[in-house]
Amino acid sequence: MGLQNTKACRVKRASILMLGLDSAGKSTLLYKLRYKDAFLTMPTIGFNVDMIEAGKDFTLTFWDVGGQKKMRELWSNFLEGTDGLLYVVDSSDKRRLEESRREFELILKNESLKNVPVVVLANKQDLPGALNAEEITRRFKMKKYCSDRNWYVQPCCAITGEGLAEALQRVATFAKQYCKSKETFTTLKEF
Repeated sequence: MGLQNTKACRVKRASILMLGLDSAGKSTLLYKLRYKDAFLTMPTIGFNVDMIEAGKDFTLTFWDVGGQKKMRELWSNFLEGTDGLLYVVDSSDKRRLEESRREFELILKNESLKNVPVVVLANKQDLPGALNAEEITRRFKMKKYCSDRNWYVQPCCAITGEGLAEALQRVATFAKQYCKSKETFTTLKEF
């Protein structure tokens, strides 16, 4: 299987899609990951794209897509070719939790995201009454919706940066595994 090994080493970059309701903290998280700073962000109309080095020779391209209602109708346009989904939840906003879960469920049902790994960021852990990772796991029915893929729920805080290094690591690992499995599958089809 010499061919296999040369192929596997080619995984150099992966595309990560960042989704979540507006005000969940997506852009702030992206800035914090990229610049180690928390910026004052405006609501994203359209999308932001940023590339982040995740370890040696591995670059993640983050697509941070606006979460307002009219933008969510366009989410499906960004799914093609995604190697990982980073879904951001405002853990302190119990009022919109159900709405966020519904959007999450909807997006996971999309054929383009079949088997794509998911990391849910339980953001705003610094706020009083924020739900912890276990609670988000339960409320978002992760075990049910993500039984066919790698998934993880990471508590974090975009402002302090807490949990972000772990989240990035997790996303990178999942994306790498996913890219490799895709390549293996393509290689097998070629034979």
